[in-house]
Amino acid sequence: MSPTGETGTSATPPRASASNQGGSKLESTPNSRGASVVSENISLVGVQVKEVRPWIQRDIEQAKQCKADAMLQALLQRASCTPETKQPELLQKCLKGVLSVCNGQVSAGGISSSGIETALKKYVCPGVENDFYGPFIDATNIALACLEEIKIDGMRAPVSTVDMIFQQNDMPMYQTHQKVKSTRKPDVVILPLNSARASFEDEKGGKKGKQKSKQKDDEKGNTKHDEKHDTKRKAHMVKNAKEKPPASLPWKDVLACIEFKRKTPGRTKEINPPPSSYTVTDYVPTKPEYLPVDHLKAEVPTPGPSQTPATQPASDAAPVLSSGLTAAQPSKGGSSSKRKAADTLQSTAKKPKVNPDEPDVTVQTGLYAAEMFAANLAVEYLINFIVIDDVIWTWYYDRQGTVQSSGINFIQDLPRFMVLLFALQRFKVHDWGRNKHFLPIEVEGKQCHEFQIKDEDLGTVDLLLHSSHDERVTHYGLQGRATNVVPVTSEALEKKYGDLQDGMVAKIFWGEADRTSEPEILNKVEEIAKRHATVQDHVPELLWHHTFTHPTSAIREALDVPEPTTGSRVLYVLVFRKLKPITELHAHELFDVWYQCILCHLTLWKEGVYHRDVSPGNLMWYKKNGRLIGVLNDYDLSSLADDPGPRGNERTGTVPFMALDLLTAKAQRGEVKHLYRHDLESFVWVFTWISLRYDNGNLLSAGSRIDLWATLDAVACGKEKQSFINYLEDFRPSHIKTVVWCFILACFQVLDIEASTRRQQRRALVIKTEESYQETNDEESVSTMDDLLGKFTGDIAWVKLSNACRSQ
Repeated sequence: MSPTGETGTSATPPRASASNQGGSKLESTPNSRGASVVSENISLVGVQVKEVRPWIQRDIEQAKQCKADAMLQALLQRASCTPETKQPELLQKCLKGVLSVCNGQVSAGGISSSGIETALKKYVCPGVENDFYGPFIDATNIALACLEEIKIDGMRAPVSTVDMIFQQNDMPMYQTHQKVKSTRKPDVVILPLNSARASFEDEKGGKKGKQKSKQKDDEKGNTKHDEKHDTKRKAHMVKNAKEKPPASLPWKDVLACIEFKRKTPGRTKEINPPPSSYTVTDYVPTKPEYLPVDHLKAEVPTPGPSQTPATQPASDAAPVLSSGLTAAQPSKGGSSSKRKAADTLQSTAKKPKVNPDEPDVTVQTGLYAAEMFAANLAVEYLINFIVIDDVIWTWYYDRQGTVQSSGINFIQDLPRFMVLLFALQRFKVHDWGRNKHFLPIEVEGKQCHEFQIKDEDLGTVDLLLHSSHDERVTHYGLQGRATNVVPVTSEALEKKYGDLQDGMVAKIFWGEADRTSEPEILNKVEEIAKRHATVQDHVPELLWHHTFTHPTSAIREALDVPEPTTGSRVLYVLVFRKLKPITELHAHELFDVWYQCILCHLTLWKEGVYHRDVSPGNLMWYKKNGRLIGVLNDYDLSSLADDPGPRGNERTGTVPFMALDLLTAKAQRGEVKHLYRHDLESFVWVFTWISLRYDNGNLLSAGSRIDLWATLDAVACGKEKQSFINYLEDFRPSHIKTVVWCFILACFQVLDIEASTRRQQRRALVIKTEESYQETNDEESVSTMDDLLGKFTGDIAWVKLSNACRSQ
C-alpha cells in the first residue's frame, strides 16, 4: 500500500507560477495532481530523503491568498457558539469588544492590559531578532489573560482544557520519521498551559490515559477556571514563558508555531510605536500585503565581511544521517543567535547575518507544519504565524494546499490582533485541526489512537490504531493524499471476520473529492475477480471503510479563495487484511509475485479498471497453501473506464517508476494519455529498482545512482532514467544473479525497440503530411495489450527466468 503523496520532488524543485506579489518564475514543469513521489515518505522504498525543503517550498509557492478580515471572520466562526450558523457581523462585534483590552482598561488575576502597551514599546526598540521574542510573548500572554474577561454575544468562553499560552522555544525539536530523525527550531510556539509548564517541571507518572480524557473534556466544553489556575498561569508567564525550555518540546503538543524575522537584522531604526489609544478602523494593507517566498532575501543585499556578527553563534554539530536529517542531540546552550532553524543543524563558523542558504521564513514555517502533520494522526488542518517587524501573517495548511492571509500590523492595528487571539483562545482541540474522531490513548506504554463510529451493518465499529508501531508508514509533507498505513485491531471486525492470522492495517488518507473513491473502485475489482482467476486472490481484501463528508474546500469557500473546490479532499479510513511488501522478496520469488501482479493488472485494465500507479509500495504478497500470492494494491489513484469526464490525461503515478513518455513537460501538462503500455513499463522499472537496491530482501546502503530518481521532479527524473537506459550495462551490482540481470537487460531491450518504432512512425507521419505531429490518444485494443506483453514473455531471457522459478 503506497503511502506516497501527490507532490513532486527535485534537487531543483518545480516552482509555482509567479504571483502578482512577486513570486518566483516557473522554472520547471510542476508535478500536479496524481503525480506521486517517493521522497515525501522517509525510507518508503529504500531512499532516505536528503532534502525535503524544496518540496515544502514548492507547496508554499503555490499558496492561495485571502484577506486578513476573511481569515479572522472564519476563525471567529469556528470559535462561536454556533459554528454551523453564519454570523457575518461577528468580526465587527469582536473588534469593538476587544477595544477595552487594547486601551489598557481590563484587569484579570492581578494582570492589567496596560502591560500590553509596555511590552509593545519594548518590542519596537532597535535590536536583533531574538530581542523580539520576550516582549511579544509578554504582550500576547497578558492579552490572553485579559481577553478571558471579555464576553461577546455569540462567542464561546475560553476553553480551559486547552488554555493556550505563548512559549519561547528557539531550541531544537526532534521527531522520528521511520527511523530517521528531523531537527527543527521554531522561535515561539503556542501550547496548552499544562504542556508548557510540564517542560519546566519534573512530572513523572500518573499520565496514562490523561490525554484521552482531556480531549473528551474539551468536547464537552469544560471552561472552568479557579484561583489556583490563575496563580499557576501568572507564575509561568512571569518566570518561564520567555525562557527556552530545558528539554525538547514534543511536536504533538504544539498548537501553532510563530517564526520571527527582521527585515534588516540588527536594524537601528525603530518600528513605529503604539498609538495613545485605539479605535475600530478599516483594514489597512501592509507592505507587502502577502509574503512571497524569498521576499526578505530580495530586499536585503548579501552582507559583506564587515557585517558578520560580533559574536560567533554556538556550534550545534550533529551527526548527519544519509537522509540529511540529523540524529537527536542535546542542546549545547550558548549564544541565542538564530541557527538554520528549519533544516539540519550544522556546525557554524562566523557567517553573514543573512545566510543565502537558510530557507525563507515561509519555508521554515512550512517545515514546522510538516512536522505537526506527522505528529498528529489524521490531522485536518494547521495554523502557523510569521512575524516580520510589526506585521503578522496567518498561514493555514491542509491537504488541499496552503492559504496565507494578508498581513496585520499588530502594533498600529492592535484590535485585529486581539480579535485573532480572542478567537484562538476559544478554540477547542479539534478547532486547532486535531481530528476529534481519533482519540490519543496509551496502551501498554505505547501511543495509540482510538476510533469509534456507527456503522449501519455492524453497529459501533471500534479501531485501535497502533500509531507508534514500527511498521506504521507515515507521510512527510504538506499537501496531497498524505497516506498513513497503521497496524490496527478491532473487536467488531474480528468478530465479523474471525481469526485474521496476519492482522489488519488501516489506510488513512485524503482522497480527492471529485474522484471515484477507492471503495467504489474496489467494488468493481471484486466483481471482476469473481470472473477471472488472474484477479481472484490477487487484489486487496477491503474489510471495512468510512468516508468523512467534510471537504477541505469548505474553508476556502468561507475565505473567498479563487476556485475553492479545485482539488478538494475528504478523509478516508480503509481497513484491509495485512499484506507484505514485495521488497522483502528477491530473484525467483520476486519474479513470481511481480508477474502475478502484471497478469492481474492486465485483466483489470481490459475490464476498465485503470490502476496507473505501479510502484514498489503497491505490489504486495501473502502466503496461501504454501505459495506466495502477488497482490496489486492501492487503487486511490485509479479510475474506471465509465467514469464521467476525461481521466486518461491526468498525471498519475509515482515519479521514479513512471514511463519515460509520461516524464516530459508535455505529459506533465496533461497532453499525453496514460495508456496500458505506460503501466507495463512501470512494472519493468519497479523490478529493476528492487533488484538493484535490495539484496536478498535487505536494503543496500545508500549511494546508488538510481537513488537520485526519488529526489527529482518528473522531467529531470525522465532525463536521468533515459541516461540509465543508455548505459544500463554499467549498472550491474555484484549481488545480482546472471539470469536476473539478463532478464532486466532483455526487458529494456523490448522497451527500446518499442520506443524506436513509435519514433519512426511519428517522424514518417510528419514527413508524409508535412504537418506537426499531434498526439492522437487512441485507445489500445485488447490484442495490442496482449501483443505487447507477449514481446516480453516470449523473450528467451524471460523464459529462462520463468523456468528457473518453476524449478525452485
